[in-house]
Formats: sequence, structure tokens, C-alpha cells
Amino acid sequence: MAGNIMFEIYRERSQDGDYRVVYFTELDDHNKEAEINRAMAGEHLYDGFIGSGRRGEAKEAIAGILELLNNGQILTPADVQRRLGPYAPQD
Repeated sequence: MAGNIMFEIYRERSQDGDYRVVYFTELDDHNKEAEINRAMAGEHLYDGFIGSGRRGEAKEAIAGILELLNNGQILTPADVQRRLGPYAPQD
């Protein structure tokens, strides 16, 4: 899994309840604990890995998913998996 990015899509439990993503393998020492705690306090939707070859495209796809979710569209984990399948690491 070297070079792959581990991420989680979650919904904040705050009043606005926005969906967010955290890219765990891109966190550094100054924000790691706060971002992990924020994600752990949220409602988990989906987690996985982005392959190293198409990071930019994958992050754009995730941003699109977040936009849909934050605009009220309901997506299941299976829906997210289908949208992100092309960006999964290749064995």
C-alpha cells in the first residue's frame, strides 16, 4: 500500500452536519490528533484507499461526492464505492 492515501468520509455531528473527508496518510504532526478526533466524533460513511496513480482525479471525485451529500442527496456506502472504484489501488 506504499504511496496510497487512506481516507474517510464522515458526517460531522455538529448542528450543520456537513460531510467531510480526512486524508489520514497526509496528516502531519501539527494537525493529526485534531483531525483524527474530529473524524472519530463524526458519523462514518465510507473509508478506503486512493491509489497513487490518480490522486488528483480521485480527490476531485471525493469533492463531488461531498458536494452531493452536503446538498441533500442520499448516497450509500455502495454508491460511494461505485464512484471511487476506478481510483482504488491496483494490486
